[in-house]
Amino acid sequence: MQILHLLFEAGSTRARAELTIAELCEATGLHPNTVREHLQRLIEGGHVIPTVEHRTTRGRPRTLYRAATGAPGASSPVARDKAKAAARRGDLMRSMIPDAASDLGREATYQLDALVEHLEESGFEPVVDDGSLSVDLSPCPHAASRSEDRPMLCRVHLELMQSVLNEAGGPLEAECVRDAVLASDCTVQLRDATARMAEGTTLRRHGAGQRPHRTGVAHGMA
Repeated sequence: MQILHLLFEAGSTRARAELTIAELCEATGLHPNTVREHLQRLIEGGHVIPTVEHRTTRGRPRTLYRAATGAPGASSPVARDKAKAAARRGDLMRSMIPDAASDLGREATYQLDALVEHLEESGFEPVVDDGSLSVDLSPCPHAASRSEDRPMLCRVHLELMQSVLNEAGGPLEAECVRDAVLASDCTVQLRDATARMAEGTTLRRHGAGQRPHRTGVAHGMA
């Protein structure tokens, strides 16, 4: 989680989005071999992208690592394949369950398919509400973590969720983790970027607008 946090931060705050193993070791205090093992698992999971440094001088080129955010230039083929597979399984499930189709639209539905499977692989038990565009992850598997680590953990999971949504392609975005009364409570709020833009246009033109109601129950293999 620390490695992912560093890579996401590098992608959003640094001129160079990639980090080297040496930089990750310095930031985490971990041994290079340990960092390599974690990076390999993250690469295989579709969360990190390795690239070989282009050198114009002598010396062995370094391997650079960046977070797979799903944005142009930061897309993982592993994550793309996972999203496509989740969509196929979601279509199969919806074909077998009467009235399981979602009103969200094809792209958003496939985004939720990919998101649900990612969260289940990560140890969560997601409950998706298509109407409110929320994902209930209670009880949070990290509820017992140190309180000082919770903001970082929540931030990384939110970034991972956004990466999955980006890789699947569609209008949904991971907006925030809602404030919770209990440490075990965790609800992530999504938003429909296209709907927000449309609402803004309607409000500017007519001075009023109402968010459409959405329903749907079947996503991925949940």
